[in-house]
Amino acid sequence: MTAFRVDDGAKGRHFVRAAAIAAAIVVVTAAAFITWAVCLGPLPLDKAREVSTTVVDRNGKLLRAYAMADGRWRLPVDARKDVDPTYLNLLLAYEDQRFSSHAGVDPLALARAAFQLATRGHIVSGGSTITMQLARLMEPRRERSLYAKLRQIVRALEIERELGKDQILNLYLALAPYGGNLEGIRAASIAYFGKEPKRLSLAEAALLVALPQSPETRRLDRHPDGAREGRDRVLDRMVEEHRITADEAAQAKAAPVPRMRRPMPILAPHSSDQAIAVMKDAPVIKLTLDANLQKVLEPLAHDRASALGPNISVAVIVVDNETGDVLAHVGSADYFDETRAGQVDMTRAIRSPGSTLKPFIYGLAFEDGFVHPESLIDDRPIRFGSYAPENFDLTYQGTVPVRRALQLSLNVPAIELLDRVGSSRLASRLRQAGANLVLPKDEAPGLAMGLGGVGVTLQDLAMLYSGLPRLGTTRPLREIMDKDEPREPLRLMDKVAAWDVGDVLLGTPPPENAPRNRIAFKTGTSYGYRDAWSVGFDGRMTIGVWVGRPDGASVPGLIGRNTAAPILFDAFARSGKVLQALPKPPKGALVASNTKLPLPLRRFRPLGELVRSGGEQAVLHIQFPLNGSRIDVDRSGGAETAAMPVRVSGGVLPLTMLVNGLSIGEIDGRRQRLINPPGPGFARLTVIDATGAADTVVVRIQ
Repeated sequence: MTAFRVDDGAKGRHFVRAAAIAAAIVVVTAAAFITWAVCLGPLPLDKAREVSTTVVDRNGKLLRAYAMADGRWRLPVDARKDVDPTYLNLLLAYEDQRFSSHAGVDPLALARAAFQLATRGHIVSGGSTITMQLARLMEPRRERSLYAKLRQIVRALEIERELGKDQILNLYLALAPYGGNLEGIRAASIAYFGKEPKRLSLAEAALLVALPQSPETRRLDRHPDGAREGRDRVLDRMVEEHRITADEAAQAKAAPVPRMRRPMPILAPHSSDQAIAVMKDAPVIKLTLDANLQKVLEPLAHDRASALGPNISVAVIVVDNETGDVLAHVGSADYFDETRAGQVDMTRAIRSPGSTLKPFIYGLAFEDGFVHPESLIDDRPIRFGSYAPENFDLTYQGTVPVRRALQLSLNVPAIELLDRVGSSRLASRLRQAGANLVLPKDEAPGLAMGLGGVGVTLQDLAMLYSGLPRLGTTRPLREIMDKDEPREPLRLMDKVAAWDVGDVLLGTPPPENAPRNRIAFKTGTSYGYRDAWSVGFDGRMTIGVWVGRPDGASVPGLIGRNTAAPILFDAFARSGKVLQALPKPPKGALVASNTKLPLPLRRFRPLGELVRSGGEQAVLHIQFPLNGSRIDVDRSGGAETAAMPVRVSGGVLPLTMLVNGLSIGEIDGRRQRLINPPGPGFARLTVIDATGAADTVVVRIQ
């Protein structure tokens, strides 16, 4: 028998050859794997980071969210700030215990899952890490295969190289599916529990851990029993791992499972719509609004509008006096009520302000120094050319203090002061302060604007009124905190005048059962009972209220004092803020009774009426044209260029004008008038007052 022996050299050559072949196989396999991984392309991080646009208040509270283009709700989330630690602890304990230490793949978890599958015949626990699950969510695939698992592993390693652990956790919490079109823990918590996931019970946290494992078969609004089983399974596992006690689990299991899905919050819908129109690409838009204040004022507007009748709406705006920030913005009584044109923002609608511009007339009169809050003024019938203002109740109060005239919103004194101040000057000053006044086409400011003959918005009115507690300066309103735009203070009136107006309005008689001398306010009612207004302020904030029909139709009995003022006072009460006192009198303020005022300030006198120490009326006198003067008249441009002014002082109204002995009508309250002169030749101009006193001049017309 022949024996063969292989020498050691041959063995060595065979071993080297086998090792080389194995190494080549490993290298080729690795190269093929790397080539395959490279062919996967870049991580779709940009798409994964897409979220629903959310609008939040000044403190970060959610006001409104908008679904993504495909209808999904996916809200941005910061795990450390937005999520209850109880949930995070359960999630990591149940899904990925070594999340903070592994590099995207947990070999121990994979081995454990494979062993459990081999020994028990079914999946007991998955081997996927949070990062691998995120990879699957970023590139969703239906099939469950070795190829899909390998792809998740490769992507998980890539994700760990690209992102930090907090970023990975945030993305997972935003993408995890919760049934239907809900993605992410915030959308799920709001839809199922009606709250943000910052504070969750153990039962709620366990439920939110369980739902993404089988989001469609555990949907709370369709399969609540399946959701309960999933929740209880999470709780049992936590008991087994000694993370919670059996008693805690039992209490959590006893909690009912929600069976309905709640709507997403829609607070401040008009502000939100405007914000996304301005900040089109911003995922999160921060407004100056206060969600808590908005929550109490929206029901107030809805309830009051419903009580007032069909088709009536209510708008409310709250402004911080110091900053000009809008703290609450209720654009209508009900955003979804078509009968009340709910989606029309009535805080931006141009409407007739009624008497709400009167405080600014008085303010300019105080600023000019020809009247004081304690001055006396006549409330009696008067005519300005063809315009004869009347009080709302068609009665007259006689001689009253200016303070009382404004508090009672008497029309005649306001128009007399406006005649002295000048309509154009009032309009110019309000525009200078930031308000947009809208006049009828081709019309200049006139006396009628003092009683509502001009268009203005509730927002502009609130801005103007906030300038009074600021002692004469306004700030343009701001609602979007991220919007960078200049907001320098704008001049409204001087400090003393602004303080005087605020002090007068503080004494306006409030609605029934409302506190006195706590809120400075003014009401207004537009012609034909179309708009009812009330704007008021304390030292901290200004609130404006509008009531009416959005279509501009008349509402009989719609009066500012009866409808808008009670809403104003209720809004202050519901704000939860202690009313803050108005500023103290600034330097130069004259606080005195009527008898202590300088003689010219004791009583208001129209233009042309001289002050007499004994109280007698000034003598009637034609100031222009002078007797014997020669007047050159340009008749080339027609009647307008040929008009000749006549100016009178003194006398008792009404004043009648005669030309060559023929009456041509009355001279207006400003004691001036344009006439069409006769001629050429000599003309006799005569003015007669109510007592029969007369003055005559003779002029030569050329």
